Amino acid sequence: MQEKIYPTPCGEIHYWVSRAQDPETAALVFLPGLTADHRLFDKQIAYFEGKYNVLVWDAPGHGASWPFRLDFTLMDKAKWLDGILCREALCRPVIVGQSMGGYVGQAYAELFPRKLKGFVAIDSAPLQRKYVTGIELWLLKRMEPVYRHYPWKSLLKTGSKGVAASAYGQALMHEMMMAYDGDQERYARLSGHGFRILAQAMEAGLPYELQCPALLICGEKDRAGSCIRYNKAWHKSTGIPLVWLPGAGHNANTDAPDKVNALIGKFVEGL
Repeated sequence: MQEKIYPTPCGEIHYWVSRAQDPETAALVFLPGLTADHRLFDKQIAYFEGKYNVLVWDAPGHGASWPFRLDFTLMDKAKWLDGILCREALCRPVIVGQSMGGYVGQAYAELFPRKLKGFVAIDSAPLQRKYVTGIELWLLKRMEPVYRHYPWKSLLKTGSKGVAASAYGQALMHEMMMAYDGDQERYARLSGHGFRILAQAMEAGLPYELQCPALLICGEKDRAGSCIRYNKAWHKSTGIPLVWLPGAGHNANTDAPDKVNALIGKFVEGL
C-alpha cells in the first residue's frame, strides 16, 4: 500500500492505495468509522490487496489526517473522496463503509449516483430522516460535552470493549483510541463534530437512495446506539440484503474478518 496525501482547504487527507495487476479490476474503497483509522480494515486489506484495486483513508481529522479544521460537512467528505478517486483514476468504486464510513458512502451515492458500482455497509445505518427519532437527532448534536467530561479511562474501556466482541477487535480499537491519550479534548471535538454533521445530513431530508447493488452486514452483538434496529428497518424498507454475523459486535469486520471478507468477495464477484 502506497501512502498519499490529498490537500483540502481544511487540511491534508492521508490515504493508502494499491493496484491490482489488471487495472480494469474492481476498486474497493474502505471507509473506517468515527474515531477509528485505516487500521480498522487491516484484515480486509491483507485479503484483497493484489486481487482488486484497494484504497483506504484516514478520514479527515483522524489518524494521519490531523491536524484538520473541523468545520466541514458530510457532503464535503464525500466530495473530497471523489477528488481522491478521480486523482487515482478509480472509476466505478465499490465503497465498503463501517459505521460513519457507511454514512459517507451514502452521501457519495447522493452526490455521484452514477459513479458507484456497489455499496457495502458494515454496522452502519441509513441516512434518511425517517429512520431516526427527534430525540436521537437532538442527542447527536449534543455529544461533544459528554465525551469531554467522561472519565478517560472509562471511555477508553467502553470505547474499545463496547464496539468489538473479539480480543483482536478490542485490542485494535484500544490501540486506535490511544492516539487521543492525553488529548481527550481532541477526541471529544472529533466525536462531537462527527455526530453533528451526521445529524445535519439527516435533517437535510435528501433521498439518499442507493442506485447500485448493495449489501448490509451487521454483528448480532452490535450495541452501538440503535444499529440493529436501524438495519432491520433499512432492510425491511428497501429490500437490500442483510447478513447477520453471530458473535460479532459493531466492528464486525474485526470480529469476523474471514466471514466479512467472504461476503465482500462474493458481492463484488456478482457485480
